[in-house]
Amino acid sequence: MDALRRDMGTQGFIDGQTVRIVERWGEGKPERVQQGARDLVDQGPEVIVAVGRPSIEAIRALTRAVPIVIAELENDPVAMGWAESIAKPSSNVTGMYLDAPEICERWLQQISALVPNLSKAGVLWDVATGTYQRDAFIKAATAAALETVLIEYRGPATIDTVVEVGLKPDMQALVQLGSPLIYQSGGRIAEVLARHRRPGISPFRTFSANGGLVSYGVDILALYRRVVPFVVKLLRGARPAELPFERPNKFEFVLNLKAAKTLGLTISPQLLLAADEVID
Repeated sequence: MDALRRDMGTQGFIDGQTVRIVERWGEGKPERVQQGARDLVDQGPEVIVAVGRPSIEAIRALTRAVPIVIAELENDPVAMGWAESIAKPSSNVTGMYLDAPEICERWLQQISALVPNLSKAGVLWDVATGTYQRDAFIKAATAAALETVLIEYRGPATIDTVVEVGLKPDMQALVQLGSPLIYQSGGRIAEVLARHRRPGISPFRTFSANGGLVSYGVDILALYRRVVPFVVKLLRGARPAELPFERPNKFEFVLNLKAAKTLGLTISPQLLLAADEVID
């Protein structure tokens, strides 16, 4: 949010002077998402930025007139019915989304390269994100002859508790799908896997930076900065129906060597060279 404010300021939209930016956070609680959406719509905004499926759908349920700029890493906007096409949304929704099938294949390649003879993995899935990303990963895993077992987070327990209960002795690794809550819980999930001496891969640096083996995913700061041009264009009169969706173009591949050593895993020179950051 700091980066979003700074970048908007460079375009002449200075918070508290030429524009007012109002925030509402769900904090992992669905009822807060719904209330936050109502609060924002009631204030008559010119543009709303919505992050994640629950927020996007909460806003869409309240208005089809106010332009909505999304930052969505788990779903395809056309598959979800939020827009008619990527090139021409023809709705009040535009913004950033992630190509789930492509990134799922990358996760598979990376964890398979790190864990010898990987044949069975747990898959941590936040049900609130929807089935699109889950289905994309299962399809890719099936094609790679990898057996998967879903560990579903439905609340109200914390995600790390769900992982603790869901891990089975024959699961050789844990793949974490994208979710705002999984992002927030990266350190706690890493602690659970460390106790069980199990490798894991996450879309988020919060996992690898806090002791997890590997993360590969969108640079979150860069994602928010790419939201700004959408907001600025809309504030200057552009129509969301005619603004094509875009995909993130900056990704982070982070390896934690300390975790690899603790797990007895060998990281190949090729993976080390490919990493954007190596934590030792």
